[in-house]
Amino acid sequence: MGSELSRHDLSQLLDRWTQGDAEALKALVPLVYAELRRLAHHRLRQERKDHTLQTTALVHEAYLRLAQHPPRTVNDRKHFLALAAGVMRQVLVDHAREKRAAKRDGRIKLELQPEMMPVPAPDVDLLALDHALDGLAKLDARQSKIVELRFFAGLSIEDTSEVLGMSPATVKRDWITARAWIYRSMTGRVLT
Repeated sequence: MGSELSRHDLSQLLDRWTQGDAEALKALVPLVYAELRRLAHHRLRQERKDHTLQTTALVHEAYLRLAQHPPRTVNDRKHFLALAAGVMRQVLVDHAREKRAAKRDGRIKLELQPEMMPVPAPDVDLLALDHALDGLAKLDARQSKIVELRFFAGLSIEDTSEVLGMSPATVKRDWITARAWIYRSMTGRVLT
């Protein structure tokens, strides 16, 4: 983080924010802003090249949504960043829905790095992925969260395991299973 801030101070800000103190979020965001921009930049790098949403706009839209709907609990910095990644996912999905509504049958595609792809394809329809993730969440919320953290937040297996309080081996196993389920959901075929 850009400023020296003890875990205790960060925990206090997070706790105050979840209790409804909007000033706590205002104090917290500058301390994690660089990391939020990194998350947004990573996420937008996977979008098509002519995407109209920019890194700063994605961070600001996520901030507005977080300010309007604070969570009940946030344990630590990584948990906050995972929450922000989830909000960024929703911003991008809403943006894609608006674009699709504006264009008859306009499909919003993502360009992905192979290791981060929930499905093996050169590009992924964001709305179809969001729909598949919602379906997976109904069956296995943990696997859905792993895909969200890996794909939308760009977290490594190790960082995902730390955020979720699980072993890296379990995260890796669930990641493989979740990718196969999403692939089948999106394509109707079995991942080989």
